[in-house]
Amino acid sequence: MSDWLDTFATFLANFRYADLPDSTLDQARYVLLDTIGAIACGAQEPEMAAANARLGAVPGPATLIGAGRATTPSAAALLNGMAGTFLEMDEGNRFARGHPSIHTFGAAWALGEARDVSGHAFLEAFVLGYEAAARLGMAAPLKPPLHPHGTWGGLGAAVAAGKLYGFDAAQMRDLVNVFSSLTLASSKRTMLEGGLVRNAYAGVSNQMGLMAAELVLCGFDGERDGLRSVFGNIVAQRFEPEVLTAALGEVWQIEHNYFKRHSCCRYNHGALDALEKLLVAHGPLGIGAIERIDVQSYRDAAEMDDQSPRNTLAAKFSVPFAIASRLVTGSSDVGSFTWDAVRNPAIQALAKRVFITEDPALTAMLPQFRPARVQLRCVNGKVLEANTDSNRGDDQDPYSREELREKFRALSGRAWSADVIAQTERDILRLQDIARIADVSTRWSAEA
Repeated sequence: MSDWLDTFATFLANFRYADLPDSTLDQARYVLLDTIGAIACGAQEPEMAAANARLGAVPGPATLIGAGRATTPSAAALLNGMAGTFLEMDEGNRFARGHPSIHTFGAAWALGEARDVSGHAFLEAFVLGYEAAARLGMAAPLKPPLHPHGTWGGLGAAVAAGKLYGFDAAQMRDLVNVFSSLTLASSKRTMLEGGLVRNAYAGVSNQMGLMAAELVLCGFDGERDGLRSVFGNIVAQRFEPEVLTAALGEVWQIEHNYFKRHSCCRYNHGALDALEKLLVAHGPLGIGAIERIDVQSYRDAAEMDDQSPRNTLAAKFSVPFAIASRLVTGSSDVGSFTWDAVRNPAIQALAKRVFITEDPALTAMLPQFRPARVQLRCVNGKVLEANTDSNRGDDQDPYSREELREKFRALSGRAWSADVIAQTERDILRLQDIARIADVSTRWSAEA
């Protein structure tokens, strides 16, 4: 028997919406708004549109956000999870070292629609799923070659589904153990090379989390201590179960998340934020005035050194491209990582003059900080420098609520009319008062 797992499962089964702090609920609603915007926008990408048409063709009660149709809960969990990662605009958690919401939301919303649940029931399940996923990410730092997508995040989908089904403590315990055997061991190299299959990982986790709950309902069980077995021996560097139970119900990880406005991997953000400081201090720079740019950052960021990314996904995981695109286009939003940007000869040329290396002292600052230093050398010999420890959008340097609403409107504008965007914003920010979440998503199915 595992005392930690009994404690964890009992907490998940017994916790109720009424015990969630107002600050946690407020943050959760903005996380939901952000996640829905990322999915709606990502669904417009050609590969994602094709996947929605092919894999979401069977009708059902669960909405494909931004696609104008509904399908089975299993397919919606998969496809909405995929769409939300396509543009690298989904929120994350620096202590978990990954993205709890997009691994939880797809399964939770699809099952919530199918079971006709209320807004407060959904919020209860979603926040608990987010908490479980984030704590597992904290308790089990992955081995360096693994990608955080598709690994620990599926626990969030499973827990949210179990909560929506009303699982008791024994069922929650079985659920955690069943999920453990359904996790992926996804490769970080895939993202660095721009392999689009990487965008399926979070979707698969949503689908597997939902399936884990269904399997428990069918009588399936797993190893007696599956998380310790899988994460302690196979995919993680270590497993610290006490992290999963410390201060449960007192500290909520969703309040320590980050939001993204740079449309690229979070590991780029330190360099981009430092570059912004440099440009504010010294003014805009002509591309021809730049001889080279040197970036020092932590290990994970230093791995993203591709100066000639082959597609839009690889571009989002390239510090040289992100820096070059920001300087050429004047932005780091969705439009700066399109095929037009990847093929832009000015960006291509400048990216070859951007170099990134690891500074072990900066790596040692993780996970509390995400530091970077940028040194820009001009052709006239002048050297400009800037650095940052924290990244915009986390709880150390947060975006305002209005900035987050502006981001939602900009992203969802690729999918919906202004009226639907405005009503969705109102609905999500008062979700606890909504009697049926399906009433919210009915509007999404009316527009493609």
